[in-house]
Amino acid sequence: MMRLPTFRSETSHPSVSVPPAGSRRRSLVLVALALGLALAGCRSEETGETGAQSADWPYYGGDEGGQRHSPLTQISPANVDQLEVAWTYHTGDLLDPSNPSSAQSGSSHASTSFQNTPILVDGTLYLCTPFNRVIALDPETGDEKWTFDPKVDLDGLYLVNCRGVSAWTDARAEEGATCQKRLFMGTIDGRMLALDAPTGRPCPEFGQNGVVDLREGVGDPQPGEYGVTSPPVILRDRLITGSMVLDNRRVDAPSGVVRAYSARTGERLWAWNALPPGEPTNQVGPFRQGTSNAWSALSADSARDLVFVPTGNSSPDYFGGHRNGLDYYSSSIVALDGESGKPVWHFQAVHHDIWDYDIGAQPVTFDFPVKEGSTKDGTRPGMLAPTKMGHLFFLDRVTGKPLFPVEERAVPQAGVVPEEGPISPTQPFPTKPRPLHPGTLSADEAFGFTPWDRKACRKLIESARSEGIFTPPATEGTIQYPGMVGGMNWGSVSVDSGRRLVVVNNQRIATYIRMVPRAEYDEMVAKAGEAPTFGFEPQAGTPYALERRPLLSPGLGAPCNPPPWGTLAAIDLSTGEVAWEVPLGNTRGLAPWPIWWMLGDIGVPNLGGPITTASGLTFIGATTDGYLRAFATETGKELWKAHLPAAAHATPMTFQLGPEGRQYVVVAAGGHMLLGSKPGDALVAFALPR
Repeated sequence: MMRLPTFRSETSHPSVSVPPAGSRRRSLVLVALALGLALAGCRSEETGETGAQSADWPYYGGDEGGQRHSPLTQISPANVDQLEVAWTYHTGDLLDPSNPSSAQSGSSHASTSFQNTPILVDGTLYLCTPFNRVIALDPETGDEKWTFDPKVDLDGLYLVNCRGVSAWTDARAEEGATCQKRLFMGTIDGRMLALDAPTGRPCPEFGQNGVVDLREGVGDPQPGEYGVTSPPVILRDRLITGSMVLDNRRVDAPSGVVRAYSARTGERLWAWNALPPGEPTNQVGPFRQGTSNAWSALSADSARDLVFVPTGNSSPDYFGGHRNGLDYYSSSIVALDGESGKPVWHFQAVHHDIWDYDIGAQPVTFDFPVKEGSTKDGTRPGMLAPTKMGHLFFLDRVTGKPLFPVEERAVPQAGVVPEEGPISPTQPFPTKPRPLHPGTLSADEAFGFTPWDRKACRKLIESARSEGIFTPPATEGTIQYPGMVGGMNWGSVSVDSGRRLVVVNNQRIATYIRMVPRAEYDEMVAKAGEAPTFGFEPQAGTPYALERRPLLSPGLGAPCNPPPWGTLAAIDLSTGEVAWEVPLGNTRGLAPWPIWWMLGDIGVPNLGGPITTASGLTFIGATTDGYLRAFATETGKELWKAHLPAAAHATPMTFQLGPEGRQYVVVAAGGHMLLGSKPGDALVAFALPR
């Protein structure tokens, strides 16, 4: 049977420990020469000579705008096939519900997904584990320098993850003073932590002994319902964070308020709640509940003092009859003034979103090439907004206006439940680039590994409404295609400005959804004695619960939509045209032999993102087949791959310490229960042979 997604949408006393010499955990270390040329600060430089350069990775997305691009050239298309494992570090933080011996604490239903992208600052690699332990490593050996454990509460969580930490240097503090250099991390139980980067100890002047309680004023979060899974954005001396709010639970879910804090003291500076214009945000709380949240990574433009917020849906995701304009900022990119938190502009990718098409990808800044002479330097400040629909919007980051035309096109209206009221008759579609995900799925397109599977999939599609993208959720069932995971998700995109290309991965798995009348759902609960878990969502406070599952064949568990189920593509930044597009991944280990052998590289489900390098390489894990791959950025040709201890549903990073150092490519191999890939705890570094 094919292992494919079973999707579902996302105080203690801390301790810090420093391992004694000789006891640092690692499984394969090639001891590096001592180097005194580590970078000071968070800057990169490129000399033009292969190998004669240095680069760190000081932000989750590589830079504050999330471009995920490195100037390094030591690893190139000519030698990438020589990459080997330099070291592997195991965090030990692992929950696998299929293997009870792995469980350490918390909910028996929880599973870890090690989605972290480490940062490299001042010669140290910093990462967070799914349990929110922060770890500092020697970047060239994988040796542990220190660990910090905030002892998070895992109660009620079904997927445990931490995507990254953020770093900041206090320009006012004396050089070398405690907490002059800080790390910040939001936790899955709703706290913001500040740590001294050299030692891992809490910064006592930040909040209460290094902790700010983010649950203050957001409502009454239930266990596992509210937390932070993405790193905060740092804008000068301000720390700005959104939050994860569990989908589809109730109308009055915890507030999705976005807040800014002093990076020095933890004092709250401003709050922005996604309320319609004319309804000002209460700056001190309590904050209105049920508002759109921002669970993914934010980005920034410090030169313009702007922070860019990707928003989710108003609660719950699939019913909006009660919103009355509360979703004005839902499923949008919102530019906030960094000083005041007031909206400067917003671009809405989905009107009145009732499909869980929230913006999961970090907005990415770039310089849009324009005709020579039209601006001083031949570029215009741009922003890329990838979406779950497979739409990639090119925007002006100063105004929010589209750089390529966007058309409002009619979308299906039939089948909407009566209590929903009118839905938007049109939705925005970019004219360039073309959609990277198919917009329709018919019964004639049903896929199956066998004729029996294909016939069963055909019947499933025929039994539900399938009228194309934005088909409304209905009581008779609806085929949601693109599915609720996407399309593009939190892995976002990478920008190679030198080649004027943006590289993006895309997933193609249809979802079956059905609006379940409240009386029917209540009867199910009464008979079972408890609420259904996977496959059903309560949507309390609305007339309907939700049934939702990936559209898979009942036999072998293959997707009912045709392959490729995952792709990697490059888009020309100047023209918006697709430069190339290739399948991403294969079904080896996912489908039975000889099916996987006959299918070849047909593309598989994927979550995570790409990075690019100045040498012309694109690195990406993301796939359920468990490989890290390298592609030629200009052509999309696969040049190298290596099998990992678990699937890498995380974005890689790369760095080089000093002009004589080795370039490393590092990726977290942590699996994803909801994608059917086993949990893991390995951080793996690759480099060329010495």
